[in-house]
Amino acid sequence: MDATTSPRLTAPMEDQMSAAVAWDVAPAPVRVPVRPARPQLVSLPTGTAVPEVPAAPLRITRAGRLALTLTVVVAAVALAVALFSGGASATVIDHSTTVGTGQTLSEIATQQLPQLPMAEAVAQLQIANDLTGSDIHAGQTLLIPRVG
Repeated sequence: MDATTSPRLTAPMEDQMSAAVAWDVAPAPVRVPVRPARPQLVSLPTGTAVPEVPAAPLRITRAGRLALTLTVVVAAVALAVALFSGGASATVIDHSTTVGTGQTLSEIATQQLPQLPMAEAVAQLQIANDLTGSDIHAGQTLLIPRVG
């Protein structure tokens, strides 16, 4: 038997060859992280050297137009209510009276404003005194509006 055909000598030779083949494979490339570029200072023109850039035209979105319209409408309604309301600010006060014990608003209205129907006189007293109902109490001072 010669040395090349012997079973003992064949096995170590194959191991050496397979190991050599494994080392011939190129390794995967290694990626090196790239540093971000550092910001650089830039000289900008100032004063009269600055070029004028035309302003972009104003564009209002649909929601903006809706908000603008609602704001204008609310302001117009508030102005109309303030101008056309005939509230206490339009009432001219003639004199005042003090409520006595047991007096009602309708009694005071008929005594102080005899030229008006009782319901209208009570309404005038309520407006002049900012009353929400007909409840009054003894010792309360009521303003009597001028009629006519």
